[in-house]
Amino acid sequence: MVLENDMSLMKKLQILSDAAKYDVACTSSGVHRDGVKGELGNAVSCGICHSFAADGRCISLLKILFTNECIYNCKYCINRVSNDVPRTSFTPEEVCHLTMEFYRRNYIEGLFLSSGILYSPDYTMELICKTLHDLRVVHRFNGYIHCKAIPGASQELVELAGWYADRMSVNLELPTEAGLKELAPNKSRKNILTPMRQIQLGMAESMEKLGMKGGNRSAYWHTSKRLGRHMDDALTKKDDSLLKKDRGQLEFGGGEYEKADRMQVSILPKQKTDFRKNTNILPEVPDRGGALTMWNKAETNRGFVPAGQSTQMIIGATGESDFEIISVSEALYKKFDLKRVFYSAFINVNNDSTLPALEKDPPLRREHRLYQADWLLRYYGFEANELLSEKRPFFNTYLDPKCDWALGHLEDFPVEINTADYDTLLRVPGIGVKSAGRIVRARKTGQLDFDTLKKIGVVLKRAVFFITCNGKMMYNFLKVDEDYITRNLVANEGDIMNGFGQDITYKQLTLFDDFSLG
Repeated sequence: MVLENDMSLMKKLQILSDAAKYDVACTSSGVHRDGVKGELGNAVSCGICHSFAADGRCISLLKILFTNECIYNCKYCINRVSNDVPRTSFTPEEVCHLTMEFYRRNYIEGLFLSSGILYSPDYTMELICKTLHDLRVVHRFNGYIHCKAIPGASQELVELAGWYADRMSVNLELPTEAGLKELAPNKSRKNILTPMRQIQLGMAESMEKLGMKGGNRSAYWHTSKRLGRHMDDALTKKDDSLLKKDRGQLEFGGGEYEKADRMQVSILPKQKTDFRKNTNILPEVPDRGGALTMWNKAETNRGFVPAGQSTQMIIGATGESDFEIISVSEALYKKFDLKRVFYSAFINVNNDSTLPALEKDPPLRREHRLYQADWLLRYYGFEANELLSEKRPFFNTYLDPKCDWALGHLEDFPVEINTADYDTLLRVPGIGVKSAGRIVRARKTGQLDFDTLKKIGVVLKRAVFFITCNGKMMYNFLKVDEDYITRNLVANEGDIMNGFGQDITYKQLTLFDDFSLG
């Protein structure tokens, strides 16, 4: 470990902004807040990310770690305690200074603040809370803040951070308990899921008391309600009825799990380290009483975590299948009402020979397919067991998940554009949420043809194999045949997957890159 005590603020920024590049932040803020007289900044519901990393991820320009010192020794992490890397930490005053000065110069619209663990979770979380408090109260910063909650920190500190932050996230790290024990033995699923539940219940109480100003529901929740699916409304019940419903035995991949007591958080599989089967999706997390305790102590006009919470999983470090991963995501959306689950392709930054990575190169194509499937869960009404199964546990790397599903259900096609309902249209490859809505509205004024669909925004190079207009396909030679459609779809996928599998350098765009304009 290389410790440097007398380090300039610029040097700290170089180290801690680079160390933050593996925290995925490709997302909009999800909250709108107008400027207030006497305060600096506002928050808009989209566009807080300004730059793209070299590996394609959209990142916030000021995305930093509070410290890259850490007491843990996670095998996949560049900042693990056993690594000999330069170490440094910001002070709360330094983070406030950077944020305010960058905002005044129009470099940023918000702050993404994560951290290693300095001394203890509580010590680190207290410093983060001090930073957020000073930004909001002392400097009157009204812009967007995304804050990472530190697993293992006290409930009081997590709540305090939630009153100042717009969005919070707790990284799940790895999809299964077995994977976490193998690669991050200092961490536990209990310490990760407990603050998730606390934030979820706090958001519910905030929405109940403040209305829409206190926050909003996730896309998955709205989609499920539209489809009439039963959603356990644990967000508005302090007794956490979701957990009561799910008590007992859980089954997944043919494996049985021991019956869990109300206060027992982790459910251990009978086979500990077999990542490909008998893996636990999500253990139970107890509700420890009232969610929010600081209504009269904190500034509550923004609401509690109004932009919701998210999480991140590393993909490819352990042997979980895509079916297991997407099932975990689905469980997170159902049980914790998360706004987003992010997937980070595993990069062996430590060159650790003990890491059970199965691929030489980072699985970027696999990450891409998981993001596409995640979108289908949240907006299109698909379920994990529709996209994959135990017998077919991995996504097709040559076809996007929606096309792959359609090819397996050709009995449902072709779909007549002029009569199909909204949810049926959403299942057609090439038709998205916006174009499906436009089709439904446009049909009120007349019959639609293929030229109109193109103007509406339908991607005809995919949709043309699965739709008819007025009973006719676009071309007479088209046929609903799996082999025929697959050949044509794969031929059209080259542009989408361009760059995957080629030599890529993993360098995040920073404030210090010097680009030649000549």
